[in-house]
Amino acid sequence: MNFDDTPQEAAFRAEAKAWIAANAPKQYEEELSKASLGRVQLKGANILEVAKAWQKKKADAGWACLHWPKEYGGRGSSPIERVIWQQEEGPFGRLSAMFIIGHGMCGPTMMAFAGEEQKRTFLPPLASGEKVWCQLFSEPAGGSDVAGLRTRAEKHGDEWVINGQKIWTSGAHYSDYGILLTRTDPTVPKHKGLTMFFLDMKSPGVEVRPIKQASGASDFNEVYFTDVRIPDSQRLGNVNDGWNVSLTTLMNERMSIGAGVSTGFPELLDYCSSLMLEDGPAIENRAVRSRLANWAVKASGLKYTSMRAISALSKGERPGPENSIGKLVAGSMIQDVAAFALDLQGAAGALNGPDDAEVAGKFQAMLLRAPGTRVEGGTDEIMRNIIAERVLGLPGDIRVDKDVPFNKIPTKGRA
Repeated sequence: MNFDDTPQEAAFRAEAKAWIAANAPKQYEEELSKASLGRVQLKGANILEVAKAWQKKKADAGWACLHWPKEYGGRGSSPIERVIWQQEEGPFGRLSAMFIIGHGMCGPTMMAFAGEEQKRTFLPPLASGEKVWCQLFSEPAGGSDVAGLRTRAEKHGDEWVINGQKIWTSGAHYSDYGILLTRTDPTVPKHKGLTMFFLDMKSPGVEVRPIKQASGASDFNEVYFTDVRIPDSQRLGNVNDGWNVSLTTLMNERMSIGAGVSTGFPELLDYCSSLMLEDGPAIENRAVRSRLANWAVKASGLKYTSMRAISALSKGERPGPENSIGKLVAGSMIQDVAAFALDLQGAAGALNGPDDAEVAGKFQAMLLRAPGTRVEGGTDEIMRNIIAERVLGLPGDIRVDKDVPFNKIPTKGRA
């Protein structure tokens, strides 16, 4: 690994740093710096509106979706320059969370499979944050088995009629468009009868129902489709080849999520450095120091695994499935870290909310959000399979339904 910038990278870093210093919404810097997983809020401001304004300013100056081609709203930068930008953007990068689905997953899928006119029409407003996109994959009966979906698409002339349900759709309640994976042929094995589309989320027959989370937030949604009509021109890829199209989305999803999952360790270390226990400072307690040391090693391992991927980007290489390691380790780690912090708080750990709980309820928010982090983008079990099969080269998992026609797979209550 090489941790030093090349002369070109150093020049890019200096330019990016200067522009951010002159243009970032500094009035929100303190709040964004204190934000944590599960709680990114701004007092007296709508975070979506602030995020859109910041994204639009970046787009107007050529700093949005840096690695995208210029004709689609990007800058045509190298992948390593994108990493440098993210490093320099600092806490303001938290505003980009509103667009991670569209920029990290939907955009690359559209770029790979949409028509040229569609790309020039839909990608620039996606890059600038003017339009928000979501990803409609997961279903109640499928879980992490994306190919087990039941939402049906039936061809009627030049249109497709969609009926079914999606769940855990992040940001669907404020999204303008979405990419949608459907089943178009139930008589073939489940991976072979899928077709991908993109659609306007305001289309007749689309109903979005936010899911109330334990934290009180509603980041995820159920989405129902009742006789929704989508023109065939909005099909992505060939009919019944949606699984291959979805692999582009899933690859980018795991890369985006795996590279950005928080561990909670820096927040815990800061907390323990100032916390007083009955026998003295928490940071001097042997049991606390032992737990901190264990998490420090994990955090360091994740850091250098990420650096390895960054070095590959710098050399023009394409990172592989190793990004699953980051999500697997960090997802469980932040849950353990938050639970330990609440143990240290004692009875006060039962309080929740920025005005009542210690450290503005940061660890409470982490703990309540952590299960969602471990599920989105693939469960821990899915991540372990990817690492085992694609990183370590171990034999593939046994899939007894792989070659069985979808409508012949035994299940309860099949529609």
